[in-house]
Amino acid sequence: MKNNLETITNLFEKKEIRSIWDKEKEDYYFSVVDVISALTGNDYEKSRNYWKWLKNKLINEGSELVRNTNQLRIKSNRDGKKYLTDVLDTEGILRLIETVPSKKAEPFKLWLAHLGKREIDSVFDPSVGIDKMIDFYLAKGYSLDWIKTRVNAIADRKELVLNWKESGINEDIEFAILTNEIYKSWSDMDAKEYKKYKGLKKENLRDNMSRMEVILTDLGEEATKELIKTFNPSNLKENINVAKMGGNVARSARNNLEEKIGKSIVTKDNKILKEGDKHLEINNN
Repeated sequence: MKNNLETITNLFEKKEIRSIWDKEKEDYYFSVVDVISALTGNDYEKSRNYWKWLKNKLINEGSELVRNTNQLRIKSNRDGKKYLTDVLDTEGILRLIETVPSKKAEPFKLWLAHLGKREIDSVFDPSVGIDKMIDFYLAKGYSLDWIKTRVNAIADRKELVLNWKESGINEDIEFAILTNEIYKSWSDMDAKEYKKYKGLKKENLRDNMSRMEVILTDLGEEATKELIKTFNPSNLKENINVAKMGGNVARSARNNLEEKIGKSIVTKDNKILKEGDKHLEINNN
């Protein structure tokens, strides 16, 4: 899912699902008891007792759900103090919802089943997946021009990754290093810094760029592809130099445009709806 926090917290009307953002793992952790309370309609104590019973049942059934449960300190709605609270990540919470008998969970289970059907359909007809992606962006308020730019950039990115693989790059960390070199060269920020600048957490950086930011990122990657053909890099060090050159092509375009329009292309604007985003954040320092 593209916005896990929004999906979980908006699932149950008038029920706050307390959550914590883990910036290292880049995922949300949700209070198990809060979700159970929302599903069953019970108060906190009854929901906590239900969770104790359900944990024993799941353990006896050999379920890994309990094993994946963590305990984090979350502020209580009762007295404002922080207590160790059982939490699950997004995947765990979705599995939990499926285990709790509740009429309130039925619409969500049907939604999950619908997603599964569309995934299967897309195996036989890849255009289904493309349609789904376009529908998602339209529902989030993106313009058709932005969507076209983004879709083209995704295809261009795939081609760049193939070129990197042909020039000796195979590890995920190496792809990330090269991508960051392109970002830094044209925007002065690596991906993590760029996300922080825009106030993003788990959200996709490029989905929260303006159309011009997407174009400049794509230009940096397109230039890198052409430069790979010219310089034929064969290891990470040589590819880093080429990625910097590619990013600098986009940097020149950025400087030229900014000089003419008198303002920065890089913007803090994003597509996140911050209303009701009451999550906490784990302090990993």
